[in-house]
Amino acid sequence: MVFELIRPAPLTEQKRSRDGCIYLYRAMKFIGWLPPKQGVLRYVYLTWTLMTFVWCTTYLPLGFLGSYMTQIKSFSPGEFLTSLQVCINAYGSSVKVAITYSMLWRLIKAKNILDQLDLRCTAMEEREKIHLVVARSNHAFLIFTFVYCGYAGSTYLSPVLSGRPPWQLYNPFIDWHDGTLKLWVASTLEYMVMSGAVLQDQLSDSYPLIYTLILRAHLDMLRERIRRLRSDENLSEAESYEELVKCVMDHKLILRYCAIIKPVIQGTIFTQFLLIGLVLGFTLINVFFFSDIWTGIASFMFVITILLQTFPFCYTCNLIMEDCESLTHAIFQSNWVDASRRYKTTLLYFLQNVQQPIVFIAGGIFQISMSSNISVAKFAFSVITITKQMNIADKFKTD
Repeated sequence: MVFELIRPAPLTEQKRSRDGCIYLYRAMKFIGWLPPKQGVLRYVYLTWTLMTFVWCTTYLPLGFLGSYMTQIKSFSPGEFLTSLQVCINAYGSSVKVAITYSMLWRLIKAKNILDQLDLRCTAMEEREKIHLVVARSNHAFLIFTFVYCGYAGSTYLSPVLSGRPPWQLYNPFIDWHDGTLKLWVASTLEYMVMSGAVLQDQLSDSYPLIYTLILRAHLDMLRERIRRLRSDENLSEAESYEELVKCVMDHKLILRYCAIIKPVIQGTIFTQFLLIGLVLGFTLINVFFFSDIWTGIASFMFVITILLQTFPFCYTCNLIMEDCESLTHAIFQSNWVDASRRYKTTLLYFLQNVQQPIVFIAGGIFQISMSSNISVAKFAFSVITITKQMNIADKFKTD
């Protein structure tokens, strides 16, 4: 079944944490990011990779710029804002794609660390949690897919039916004014380029959420292992100490996992933080002042895609900080009072390390969290306020 991965698999099957990235990596393979390691097919595949980067990552933002330079006078205010909001996001998307693709090796290496963490997941309840997070991660990617494809499809159909291309990208070879056939051809070519760019953008936006959902699952399992320390009367003091050491090693693996994915996440989220307020501002101005019902639907879908780019991940970052605090409480509340001196010394070392929460820093400047996301999103309302105070919308309508 196509959607079988969005439901937790039965415990009779063996699932690994890396299986939560299956849909993500299938999309990467489709768009040209994961070439075969050797053989003739590798070079054929790399040709496809080059094509997607030329058309979707390079041509798309330049196509917007070319259309502004050649036909800016033919844009209505609503059409220009519809184009501008996507144009700004396209430039940001190209930067995010470049960062993600250049550091893709980090994401692949992180899956190897997940395999090491899975070796400790032998209890039935731990396997159940892995199955659950695998389904949840693939489900999240599927939601991203439906929303992003919904935006591209809605923005494609409504303008074409109204007699104009959806994004009016610069095309020196086909003049869409010369009849209905050329309009549909030019629009379909735009849609194909935009669909590739939307998929690339989706990959750059969804991997942080997927990787951190899996991270939270392992933090949760580590917390439960800590709570069980020295609770089994059948274990000797030496065996209890070994269990504590294993928990310490699990935490170190988790920190290694975070250290590998942090540079990728911090670069892509920082780029999105720089753009989210401006893009949302232009989109809301378009919705409030210039759009008809069809443009409004497309803009509404675009707003959802913009919010999906950061809000779920930022919320997950807040939960991860709470998980780290829960680890601290679990260590302190574990059964250590009558433990040996060696056990207490190791526990104290563990407690000191766990008290440093796992935090992601956007661009090395500010912490990625819900408060930071809300702060940058508020800029959208500043853009709307400026527009109202200067009566810009009324001046465009009068003209």
